[in-house]
Formats: sequence, structure tokens, C-alpha cells
Amino acid sequence: MKSTFIERVDNVVKFSVEFTADEFENAQIEVYKNNKGKFAVAGFRKGKAPRRLIETHYGADIFFEDAINDLVADAYPAALDELGIEPVDRPDMDFSEIAKGKGFTLTAAVAVPPEVTPADYKGVVIEPAEHAVSEEDVDREIEVLRSRNARLVVADRPAENGDTVFIDYAGFVDGLQFDGGTAERQSLKLGSGNFIPGFEEQLLGLCSGEERDVKVSFPEDYHAEDLAGKEAVFHCKLHEIKVEEKPEINDEFAQDASEFDTLDALRADIRAKLEDAALSRSELEMKNAVLEKIYLANEIELPDVMVESQMDELVEEFAQQLRYQGLSPEQYYAYAGKDAAAFREGLRADAFKKVKTRLLVRAVADAEGIEASEDEVEKEIAAMADMYRTEPEKLRESMGRAGVKMVGDDVRNRKTVDFLFANAVIEPARDEQPVTA
Repeated sequence: MKSTFIERVDNVVKFSVEFTADEFENAQIEVYKNNKGKFAVAGFRKGKAPRRLIETHYGADIFFEDAINDLVADAYPAALDELGIEPVDRPDMDFSEIAKGKGFTLTAAVAVPPEVTPADYKGVVIEPAEHAVSEEDVDREIEVLRSRNARLVVADRPAENGDTVFIDYAGFVDGLQFDGGTAERQSLKLGSGNFIPGFEEQLLGLCSGEERDVKVSFPEDYHAEDLAGKEAVFHCKLHEIKVEEKPEINDEFAQDASEFDTLDALRADIRAKLEDAALSRSELEMKNAVLEKIYLANEIELPDVMVESQMDELVEEFAQQLRYQGLSPEQYYAYAGKDAAAFREGLRADAFKKVKTRLLVRAVADAEGIEASEDEVEKEIAAMADMYRTEPEKLRESMGRAGVKMVGDDVRNRKTVDFLFANAVIEPARDEQPVTA
């Protein structure tokens, strides 16, 4: 096999791969060995007929197509690696004359990313992004800790919003009890919205030991089709009312809720963590501001296929998020009154920006000689393995060569963004002074 670069015209690269007669013949032999059991030839049991007789009976080219497919399946990616070609679409392939006992040539044309020469990426002027941490921010975090350490205590009064009540209920539609509509001592936080709309509100004012019929209508899009849109009555009995009791904010609270002995030490730790998070947030915003200015300063013509491919990725990412929430894309589109094709088209601008920004970052890395070292890649894989609770070598093996390359690309991109930020100029915005005569 011999790979030869032919030409690049705009964003399309053409190259050829030559296969010798021996390579073609050996590929046909392998196809014959793997498929001879499929052919019936008079006088021979299946799988025993010689190749020559099968070719005489079924045609001399009977093994050509599979042999060519096998050769190309290995040779095409190998040629891409050898010639340093990065395809962004399926190739158009042409073949020279195919004949018995002869070699042949594959000529492929494939779309590739545009060649980018980045401009104006050093000394980008941006405004500082600052996020101060206030005492109120620390107080909010303390309140979160209080809620986590709260306990439920019995309340001797009518039920109010925010209370946790324990109820028995049985649901009926058209006077008949339906499956799945019954529970005993079910806990429910009033105001949480976890039950059918209108259900929780009708329990307000009820006291322990009292009963009440709650009348509701199931939503039209309710997951149980036999109940969707129907009116129902739930016979409810309230057993107990409990209210959240939060601990007092003092040193004892700090000891119970954290590893610190005093409230002051706990507050200092919370402030330090909030300040670290604020610093990271500020830095991220400024890095994005640098990328935005470089994005606007450079013009790139993108192949449509790259934008379309990115749109497909964004659609799949959104669909995955929906699945985590227990929804299918079809359910979301129906519920939101959206059209799938229109939703995808609405992602075009974001997809274009992502592709263009990615190409610019890579072009800067090329121009500045920024690379991901083997040690940096190994460190990244080790961190990922720790997160997934596996061994680095096992993760590397499961990722394969392509996955490891993606990790290296991510490291290189981060280093490049760090380089751009380090070379940016941070200046506060200047107020325009009125011109006076």
C-alpha cells in the first residue's frame, strides 16, 4: 500500500492509495476462507469447494467487493494518519479499473478544516471581572448548613405551608379506586409541588387525626394515560404534622455541622471557599472575554458539514440532559410546543461559534508551539480514573487511541486559553468625559 497526497483545493483534500496485485490477491484469499461455507457447488459439500470452482460458478469477481472493502477499511485511516489529514466528512472515493491479477488505486477526496492564520490574539484588552464576597453570602451558606442539620419536630397546630405531614390516602376516578393511588403514612412537604397540582393546598388547615376529601384533576400530559385529564377524589387522613427546627447558630452548631470548633472558624472557612470560587468565576469570565474578542477579530469560512456536525452534537447533549431528568426529546418537544427541526436550526449560531472558536484556539496553539506533554496527559487520565474509581491503565485502555488523543487535545486547548489570558491586558473601563469648550 502506498499513500500519496495529490492536492488541496479550498477545504477539500485529494489523495490516493495504491494497492499491489499481491495485496489484492491476499485480500481475496482471506474473503474466500471466511465465506466459502456460504457457496454451494455441485459435487462438493458446503465449505469444501475450491476457490477456482466458486469463481467459475459465480463469476471471477465474486470476492472483489468484500476484498476491496477490507483493504479500504484498513488503508483509509492509515493513509489519513500517514498524510496528516483530518477529515470532517465522509470521503468521495473513486477506483481505477479492477481486474483479476492486477492492483488498483483508490482516489479519495474529503473535506477538512480550513487553514487558519490567527490574528490579533496577543495583547487583547479586556475589563476586569470581579466578584466580591459579602457577609450576606457567608450567611446564606450558614443557612444551607442549618437546613441540612435541621430536625423534624411534632407541631400541635393546623398544617401550614412548609410543614411535613404524614397522610393516608386512596384515590378514586368515577367512583372506582385506581391502581397506584393508595398510600399509608406517606410523608409530604406542603408547598413542595411534588403531588398533583391542587392536592397540597387542600391539606392546609387540617389537624392531626382529621380527614378530608381532596378533589383534583390530573394534568393532560400525565404519565399514566388512563388517568391523564381526569378528575379524581383522594380520601385523605392526616396522622401527624412536623415542622423543621433548625439549630441555633453558635459554636455548638459549628462543631456538629463541620470539623471546626468555633463559629468564627467555620465562617472563615466558608468565606475562603467562596472567595476561591469567586476568583475562579472571575478568571473564567475574563478568559471568555478574551476568546470573544479574538473570535470577533478573525474571519473564517467554515465548511457547512462542520457546523452541521456540531449542531448534531448539541442536539444529542440536550437529549442526554433530558434523559437524566426522565424525559425523552419527543416528550419535551410536545410539552414545550416545539418542532424538533426548528429547535435544531436554532442551534446553528451557537454551533458556528463553537467550531470557529475551537479552530482559532488550535491555530494559536500551532502558531505558538503549544503542546500537551505525555506527563500532562497521564496526569489528566489519572485524575479522570480517580473520579471514575478505576485504574489509569484500565481507563486508558478503554478509551483507546482516539480517546487518549481527545484528552491530549483538551489539555492543549486549556494551555492555549491560559496562554491567551496571560498575554491579555486587563484594564478597567474608562468613563467618557464630556468635551467642554
